[in-house]
Amino acid sequence: MATTKDYRLGEFTYPRGWFMISEAQALDTHKPVAVRFFGQDFALYRGRESGKVVLLDAYCPHMKTHLAAPNTTSYVVIDGGGSNVEGDGIRCPYHGWRFGADGKCDHIPYHDGAIPAAAAVKSWKVVEQYGAIWVWFDPEGGEPDYDLPTFGDWHDETYVNGQWDYLGELNQHPMEVVDNIADYGHLSPIHGSTVARFENEFKGHNAIQRQCGGHRTLVGEGGASADLHTDTWYHGPAILVSKVSGMFNSFMMIMHTPIEDGRIKVWHNLLVKTAHGGLPTKADEIAAKQYQEASRLAFAQDFEVWSQKAPCLNPLFIPSDGAFLKARIWYKQFYNPRAKAAEYLDQCEGRYIPRGMVAYTQEAEEATA
Repeated sequence: MATTKDYRLGEFTYPRGWFMISEAQALDTHKPVAVRFFGQDFALYRGRESGKVVLLDAYCPHMKTHLAAPNTTSYVVIDGGGSNVEGDGIRCPYHGWRFGADGKCDHIPYHDGAIPAAAAVKSWKVVEQYGAIWVWFDPEGGEPDYDLPTFGDWHDETYVNGQWDYLGELNQHPMEVVDNIADYGHLSPIHGSTVARFENEFKGHNAIQRQCGGHRTLVGEGGASADLHTDTWYHGPAILVSKVSGMFNSFMMIMHTPIEDGRIKVWHNLLVKTAHGGLPTKADEIAAKQYQEASRLAFAQDFEVWSQKAPCLNPLFIPSDGAFLKARIWYKQFYNPRAKAAEYLDQCEGRYIPRGMVAYTQEAEEATA
């Protein structure tokens, strides 16, 4: 298992950005959920009072009890109806100290004096959107320098919204996954694509791939498009979305989040537009579910290779491979102080077309990777 240091990405172990950490439905009850990301443990829960989602550092500063680990025997939990969430706060099951959504201890059952200022845990910036929970992570502790992206199709009533497929953990550094944004050469042998046009573009916190061509499983006669067209964007280091036109017009979402340095969790989702452009019928919902499964299986083709490959630390790239090195430079901006981001963008921003390939836009450009 290779680490960030092995890839020589930068000063930080984990990248700066927005990350998915849970499906929203995991918080349908008010029981807290223990989660681990970025090499640390967290307590995730939905407040009983406001319904607000809260993410706190996991360990009570008093005696280091995990605030969200499963517990069925503490009377804090029993008296709370099976949960130690109280209002919008959470009580430690060991001594009953209560921490508010801001992470500050606001009640100690056996103490009438002032509560020490050190009686606090970090509260993290989280957003509930698109059926998921997202956290802003920044090794420098700064506020977001870009917004959680807006996915308009999620709110389009002519789309069938899919359910999040949790694909499990992958013992690879996320660099191996991000490489895919520039990987023109794998589309035919892995996915059965016949790529006619392909290009990459890097600008700011976005890495973009545009391609079209035949596809063995995601296109067919009478579909929305005779070829598979994809307009794929990384919004920061870990949010990948793609406008897809094939058998159906659809919107694909693939998220990965570091658990440890060199291990990630991965999710997949697909929104499918009705073929008739109206509100979904039962038949549309069935067709969308089947198409999402086909999309999941297509992504599983990548997942299987990633789960078995060695880390690509010293790649043997050839000019026809495409903009792999530009993608890796783009990715470095998230592993270094934001003040240095412009240094990396100066080295990679622009459009790139693999040698021998036609630009997606079919414009007469001579740019090569």
